[in-house]
Amino acid sequence: MTEDSQRPVALTVAGSDSGGGAGIQADLKTMAACGAFGTSAVTSVTAQNTTGVHGVHDLPRESVRSQVEAVVSDFDVRAAKTGMLSSAAIIEAVADALSDAEFPLVVDPVMVAESGDRLLDEVAERVLRETLLPEATLVTPNINEAEALTGERIENEDGLREAAAALAAKGPAALVTGGHLDGDPVDVLHDGERSQAFRKRRFDTDATHGGGCTLSAAIAASLARGADVPDAVADGETLIARAVRYGLDVGEGPGPVHHLVGIRNEASERETVEAVRAAVREFESGGVEALVPEVGMNVAVATPYATDTEEVAAVDGRIHSVTDGVRAAGPAAMGASSHVARLLLAAREYDSTVRAAANVRLNDAIAAAVEESLDAAEVDRTEERDADPTEERAGGTMAWTVERAMADRETLPDAIYDRGAVGKEAMCRLFARQPTELRERVRSLAERV
Repeated sequence: MTEDSQRPVALTVAGSDSGGGAGIQADLKTMAACGAFGTSAVTSVTAQNTTGVHGVHDLPRESVRSQVEAVVSDFDVRAAKTGMLSSAAIIEAVADALSDAEFPLVVDPVMVAESGDRLLDEVAERVLRETLLPEATLVTPNINEAEALTGERIENEDGLREAAAALAAKGPAALVTGGHLDGDPVDVLHDGERSQAFRKRRFDTDATHGGGCTLSAAIAASLARGADVPDAVADGETLIARAVRYGLDVGEGPGPVHHLVGIRNEASERETVEAVRAAVREFESGGVEALVPEVGMNVAVATPYATDTEEVAAVDGRIHSVTDGVRAAGPAAMGASSHVARLLLAAREYDSTVRAAANVRLNDAIAAAVEESLDAAEVDRTEERDADPTEERAGGTMAWTVERAMADRETLPDAIYDRGAVGKEAMCRLFARQPTELRERVRSLAERV
């Protein structure tokens, strides 16, 4: 048997979403994407799509319990999660079926709708607190749910920390998600001993359906693989940040998060590296010598869902001028670039369809050719202040360059250039949505000068 055929088993106990964005469907897709074999027990069947929930049918408690028992009696379940449990009877059935379980349990307490309306009556909420939460390893409420569980108002990050600590004091670790607060989202985990904040950027997207389900399912899958709670939560936070940023545009209403974004991104690494190799072969064949700067040229190609420099392929050591043309100093590899990779990632903050970038020499002739043939923007590097080390890790000079170019624009330019400054070589940066388009731009620019 192969290693992949012996994946750890995770169980989700939740409602079905016929639209596929949340519930059982989201959980199973996420678990598979995170390296676990997903099993399920359906608690409710919903008639649902991106425009809303149009009907709900709860299964009998005996049916829910028998599904759970059928799974745990046969499979070596390593972790489980719960989602929509819509009645006191169903909550009791699940708590009873899992009462002797020796694997970790993540409880996503689906108690309050996005509108703020309560989804559970008072009896069901009491049963949840008294029977299911004591069985949990981790509870993952959003702000509305945490307020319902603690009875305290949450208005800021301090409130998140207080709520997480209060819930953790009652037994399970608590991850309170703060997406409903203004500003960039922050989630707070308290594991019974200390708190930890997970910060993310807020993206302008409505494709957030199923985010809570996906986060808790990813955490459960990581627990099934043997991670402890803090590491499992970190894994889930990494996945959900990318899944929200690259959400799916399906249906007429707000779409779901992209449950498979991580594995789709990993699967693209080989073709991403090959795209850089193809550019190197073309440039080494001749004709681009005039475009190679003193510091060297690099070509960077990002995976479709890249978020950091390790997910950007480039030339190790850059491309340099030699006596008979240009040569790459090393091979194409993921994570091989710092400057151009960060430049590309900064550009993708404004246009995530841009996947390729290159830096080329700048002189008067090249600047004139760029202005004539491309949508170009000039920045003045003499206005740039020195970046501190923390800013450099976040993008530093490259982020500043793109931000300054975008100051009076709504769309990302094809080229950003500057005339240099003290200790800074004049440079032009080219962008493209596809690697082939970037190669064509470099070639066309070389022919013009």
